[in-house]
Amino acid sequence: RQLANNNNRDWFTENKTRYEQSVVDPAFKFISRMGDELQSISSHFEAIPRKQGGSLMRVYRDTRFSKDKTPYKTNIGIQFRHEVGKDVHAPGYYVHIEPGNIFVGVGMWHPESGALRAIRERIAGKPDDWKKIITNKTFKATYERQGDSLKNPPRGFDLDAPHMEDLKRKDHIAVMNFPPADISDAAFPQKLASAFKMASPYMEYLCKSVGVPF
Repeated sequence: RQLANNNNRDWFTENKTRYEQSVVDPAFKFISRMGDELQSISSHFEAIPRKQGGSLMRVYRDTRFSKDKTPYKTNIGIQFRHEVGKDVHAPGYYVHIEPGNIFVGVGMWHPESGALRAIRERIAGKPDDWKKIITNKTFKATYERQGDSLKNPPRGFDLDAPHMEDLKRKDHIAVMNFPPADISDAAFPQKLASAFKMASPYMEYLCKSVGVPF
């Protein structure tokens, strides 16, 4: 919250030690705890508590193409990538933490063209399998599917193909919000793991679509 009110390099440099102690260190402890929880879901996703190449996303914003030139993110972003994620664009888990706004995301955001094509072809080839995933009562009650979509049907697919709105998707992500107070709950990692498990059929479907293990 203080960073949001003082989003400039001078303030951040002066308070970097506080940032490390109050944000980075607790985030690393949380990531370590989530490592055990993830193992109960899949052994193929990594929780890495380190600054370089780890699960904690950088605080520095990429301002090259943004009108907003403030240099720092005001949220904590944590990603649990698939073990093949450095070589292949694969599904993953994401945790977003900021004052008054906590949510998790699962799936693939902006998958590269080959991966997106593979997902579309699987949906079109076996539409009943996809329908079973997205109409599951628990999944629908827990998650909201979000992301960008094409205005028109993707090239190479019939106009009357089943699940056309999903074939138009450029992102395959699903989001679940948490009450802000949950961040202070000692059981928060378990709550996240429970939420991730509810999305396992969705994640497994995406993983199989792009040829990576779940």
